[in-house]
Formats: sequence, structure tokens, C-alpha cells
Amino acid sequence: MNDREKKARSFGSPDARALHEAYPAIDLHDDVLMWARWAGYDLAKRHRPPLPDNRWLGHVDLPRLREGGVGAQFFGLVSLPVFGHGGCFRAVDEQIDILDAFAAEHPDGMRKTRTAEGIERANRDGAVAALLGIEGAHALEGDADRVGYFAGRGVRYLGLSHFSANATCFPAKGRGRDDSQGLTAFGREVVEACIASGVIVDLAHINKKGFMEACAICRVYGAPVIVSHTGVAGAHEHWRNIDDDQLRAVSSTGGVVGVIFVPNFLGGPGTEAVVKHLRHIVSVVGQDHAALGSDYDGMVTPPADLADISMLPNLTDALLGDRWSAELVGKVLRSNVLRVLRDTPVKENG
Repeated sequence: MNDREKKARSFGSPDARALHEAYPAIDLHDDVLMWARWAGYDLAKRHRPPLPDNRWLGHVDLPRLREGGVGAQFFGLVSLPVFGHGGCFRAVDEQIDILDAFAAEHPDGMRKTRTAEGIERANRDGAVAALLGIEGAHALEGDADRVGYFAGRGVRYLGLSHFSANATCFPAKGRGRDDSQGLTAFGREVVEACIASGVIVDLAHINKKGFMEACAICRVYGAPVIVSHTGVAGAHEHWRNIDDDQLRAVSSTGGVVGVIFVPNFLGGPGTEAVVKHLRHIVSVVGQDHAALGSDYDGMVTPPADLADISMLPNLTDALLGDRWSAELVGKVLRSNVLRVLRDTPVKENG
């Protein structure tokens, strides 16, 4: 790409881009590996979203991660066997195979890691760090020992829920919803297996009762939880968004909440809506618990000014325009997630 092309594809002010140089961003959730598995989506190539209004997919690839000033991307491993053979376990295993193969073929562009130190090392070498998180404990298929198996394959967080009930818990919305039920006995076993394996518990999509029970268990062990991609009800009421009690429960573990880039959940169409949710998190639980969780490629329609990952500096400009300090922006972009990774120690693979 020549200098003219770089300039044409450069988003954000010089101040915003300087912040991304100082704090290469970390996004807690993107679903592109399911498209790589289902449709052969190539992470090495620059894509344009194929559907009107940038719907559903085509939001993330290696060239645009670089352009967006991203230092690390968490790739969600969707626990659905659709458009493939086998069950949920196999679906996740095959997505890990795809990332492993890509990282091996592009070692100067992307490095798979599990640790904060691995992220920093990759960024010093000019590479984007890749981390893995499972979306839905369906992938365990009733076997808690598979937490350790997936940890060995590089999985850094496990989302207990998605859009249907599974052996661990019940969803906030979807098939099998039951707000009166919390974690199952197996769910409590899985949470403890995560803690033992250095796998962070992700509480996106789970109902409130299970959410609070998981936080209580993790708090006893000093294990931070995350909510990888969500909005917050204090900024916009929606079934998908977590309330202030849930925010306080996350912060009590030392965890973080990644704000999603979906206007329906945010209550507004642009970067200002994302800022509103981040601002609410900071106002309720302080500046150490807000992060980014785009949900790009997750069958969502992102805001027009955040249509893909290369446009992330537009959000940084919106934060600066809201009079956020450079230090606070840096915490949201990067430092808060690095702290959670350091507070959940594992041995680096490889």
C-alpha cells in the first residue's frame, strides 16, 4: 500500500493516532473465525463488508487491524456447528486450527498469545497479538475437563452463555431462558475449573442470577471476570445490557466490561453512543473497569463511523472530544485489559 492509499484509509486525528501508538488498542470480542470456518474468509486480505450498511461481517482482517491502531484482538470461538460437521466442541477446535495456521503462515503480522507479556512482545515486534475466547460453554459438551484442554490450546476466556441454555447456565434471552435459575452444579464446577486453568470467566449473554453467582465465586478466589461485549442499562435500557449491580459485581472482582459497537443495544447510531456507555461505567465503578468489546463480524450492524476495525481511532477522537484524559483513554484502549490478564496468570504457550 502506497502513502496515498494509507492516507485515504487513515481514520482519526493526529492526536488520536498518537494515542494508538502509545496504547495499541485491545478489542475483547470479534467473531471473524466463524466466517473463516464457514466461508473461507481470509484474514490476510483486506475486505469490504459485503452487505448494505456494513451488516453482519467483513469488519476485521489483518490489514485493517494495523490501520486501526490495534495491538491485540480477542477472537471469539462460536460454539455452533452450523455449516460444518460435528458438534460444538469440534466447531471450536476447528476455529482454533484456523487461527493457528494463520499465525504460522504470517508470523510477522500476527502472534497468538495468552498473556499481557505476549501482547507487549508482539507489539514491540510490529505484530498484532491474537487471543482466543470461547462464546458459549456449549463447547464443553458437558465435560469440565475440556476447560483444561482448551486452555492448553490457547483459550484465554470462556463465555458461559450465548443465545441458548447449556449445561452450565441460562441465557439473558434465547432458547431455554429462565430468569429464576442461576448456575447449575456443573456451571459452578466449570467456573472453578476456569479459575484453576487460568481461563477468565466471561459473563456476556448470561442471565443476571447466574452472572451474580459467577462473580461471587470468582471474588472468593481473587479471579477477575470480564463481560467481553455488552452495553450498560444505565446508559440505555435493553435486555442485552447489564445493570449497575452487575457493573459493581464485575468491578468487585477486578474485572472489566467491554462496550459493544451495536447501535440497537447502545441506543444511538454513532461513536457518541459508545462514549455514553463507557462514561457510565466510569461514573459507576471507576476508570479501571471500562474496555472495548466491538462484536465485529458477529452478525451485527456497527455504527457508520465505526464500520470496521480500521475506524477505531474515530472512537478515540470522540473520547478526547468528551474531555477524557490521555491516561483514561489509554486505560480503555489497552491498560485495563492488560491488568486483568496479569491478574489471571498462566504459563505462556510455546
